[in-house]
This record gives sequence, structure tokens and C-alpha cells, in this order.
Amino acid sequence: MTGRFITFEGIDGAGKSTHIDALADRMRRRGQHVICTREPGGTPLAEALREQVLHAAMDPLTEALLVFAARRDHIQQVIAPALAQGHTVLCDRFTDATFAYQGAGRGFDTEVLVTLEAWVQEGLQPALTFWFDLPPETAAERRAAARSPDRFEQLDTAFFTRVRQGYEARVKQSPQRFARLDAAQSREQVWAQLVAHMEQRGW
Repeated sequence: MTGRFITFEGIDGAGKSTHIDALADRMRRRGQHVICTREPGGTPLAEALREQVLHAAMDPLTEALLVFAARRDHIQQVIAPALAQGHTVLCDRFTDATFAYQGAGRGFDTEVLVTLEAWVQEGLQPALTFWFDLPPETAAERRAAARSPDRFEQLDTAFFTRVRQGYEARVKQSPQRFARLDAAQSREQVWAQLVAHMEQRGW
């Protein structure tokens, strides 16, 4: 695959979406073909599964299986073909979110998640992951001011503290892949951090 796969991670309310759009605009102005997508989602099947994950009650195993089923379809239908054509894919969440939310947040067996990751992705990993790191209390304030909560956003601060710890664990496992952004700063300051990381890589 010759394209570039960049993912955006962080707890709900960290401000990922705004910066995905801004980075896409920046890259397109430089002549790159950019696809913006999200997880769970990105295909009709995956979007239908997203609705179930976000709004239907289920146990952690069912949740993880649905997320990986959506991811498999997303990879096959969108991500892999785009990368094969040399395009850049910007994705709002990927497998790091599963380890953070279902693994650390829900307390689900990470060994099972590792197996599912290997089966579903067949070695595919992002070239770069921006982690929008934000204290859970700050994220909760932002979410409350922005929208009605889904099934995850209704969970307490303790859950999101565990999710944040889950992201920290993923960073320690693959430090070269991650770029941590201090998402508690202003939008302009976060954007400046993001651009600096891109420029360091010559992108």
C-alpha cells in the first residue's frame, strides 16, 4: 500500500473532528487526494453497526465484536482500496479506541482484542496517530455544552479516566506511531501542535 493512513484518537469531547477537517483542507491544497472517514462507520454496513454500538445495550464482548465487524468492512471497502491507490486516509478513531474503550474502559480481555486486531486488520496499522489528550473533567464539560450524550458519553468520569489510561498504554506500546497533542489548549494552539508534527515528518 502506497498511501498514508492517519488516525485521530481521544476521549469524547477532545476536539478531533474540527482538526480532521482542517488537516484535510491543508493536504488538499497541497495537491493530495484525501479521504475523511470514521469508526465505527465509513460504510453503510459499518454505519448501521455504529448505531447499535452507540445506542443499544449489550455486553462488552458483543460490543467488541460489532466494532471489529464494522472495522473489517470499513478496511475492505474504503481504507485498503484508498491506500492502494496512493491516497491519504484520515480516520476519526481506529483500533486504539477499541483498546481504550472496550479494553481499559469496559475492562474487557485485551488478549481477545489483540486476536481480533490480527484477524481483522491483517497487519494494517496507521502510519501516524494523533492522540488528543484531555482530562476527563474538561471533556465532560465540552460534551455537555455541545450535544446530547450517546450511550458512552453518559458514562461517568471514572470510565473516561480508564479510557485515557488505555490510550496511554497504547502510546507506550507504539511510541513512534503516536503524536500526543495537549487538547486542553485552545483550538489554535492544538492546531499548531498538529502542524508541527506533520512538518517534522516532512508531510
